[in-house]
Amino acid sequence: MSDTQNRLVSPAPRPDESFDPALRPVRLVDFIGQDQVKENLAILIQAARQRHEPLEHVLFYGPPGLGKTTLAHVLANEMDVNIKITAGPAIEKAGDLAAIITNLKGGDILFIDEIHRLGRAVEEILYPAMEDFALDIMIGKGPAARSIRLKLPRFTVIGATTRLALISAPLRARFGAVYRLDYYDSKAIESILRRAASKLNIEIHPDGFEEVARRARGTPRVALRLLRRVRDYAQVRGNGGSVSREIAAEALNLLNVDPLGLDEVDRRVLHTIIEKYSGGPVGLNTIAASIGEEPDTIMDVVEPYLLQLGFLDRTPQGRVATRRAYEHLSIPYPDSTQNQARLF
Repeated sequence: MSDTQNRLVSPAPRPDESFDPALRPVRLVDFIGQDQVKENLAILIQAARQRHEPLEHVLFYGPPGLGKTTLAHVLANEMDVNIKITAGPAIEKAGDLAAIITNLKGGDILFIDEIHRLGRAVEEILYPAMEDFALDIMIGKGPAARSIRLKLPRFTVIGATTRLALISAPLRARFGAVYRLDYYDSKAIESILRRAASKLNIEIHPDGFEEVARRARGTPRVALRLLRRVRDYAQVRGNGGSVSREIAAEALNLLNVDPLGLDEVDRRVLHTIIEKYSGGPVGLNTIAASIGEEPDTIMDVVEPYLLQLGFLDRTPQGRVATRRAYEHLSIPYPDSTQNQARLF
């Protein structure tokens, strides 16, 4: 794995970790955070139940690790239906999607993660399936070929994506409900950690929760990963006692996760912009080449949190490190005349 795939604070799921199903909320009332989305989903569920109809097609978008997959499971539980899970890259041919759809029952949910990576031929099959609940199949070849239409039971497609702009307009238009998931505040992350700690039988002080939460980058998946590593440290170095703020800070400092949740890769990007390119502006491809990563990885995995903290600015000329980034790294900030010279 590359450095970015192996990062402790990466919001993407890691291949070497398994998710404990007991930590996943079952009902909407158990889901912590995303209050506006939850309220809208509660109305959507109640309306569908009153009409005795399946849910409308739902699209969740936002950064990874915020609960899109979890919400899909919650909706299936609330509607008391089965859920079939797949991902855009896994559906390579139109026949793969047809095989999945024809096995669905009335009211079932088809969850497609990374839906922006569906191929165009697969999308063409999905359009009539979502809109008319029908599947168009070609039989035969050449002049003798003919199209037949199979009727499908009414089902719900739930899509999840981190790149809404990459979803084609016709596909996006077929989702009746589109919701954005945002980063969580510290209080919501603390509540998630408390729930997880009770499930995992971890003794932790309130200030220990605060310390882990503020380094979790507003992402539940990262928070739960950090909690497990803090538990391991407390067990070995803390004589198995409860986790205090000091123990949590020692554990996370040892793992190179600083008080704002930045890790070695984040700091390497900032140091590259500031030290190699005088704070910018510098192009994304240049940054990626300088640290040996792919540009898409920098843009999708590293940049979002740095932008959220206000450590980076995107300008037409390229990326620029802000005063906050200099202060966080304890590097003197250049005067304004130098900045203006770089920008113009």
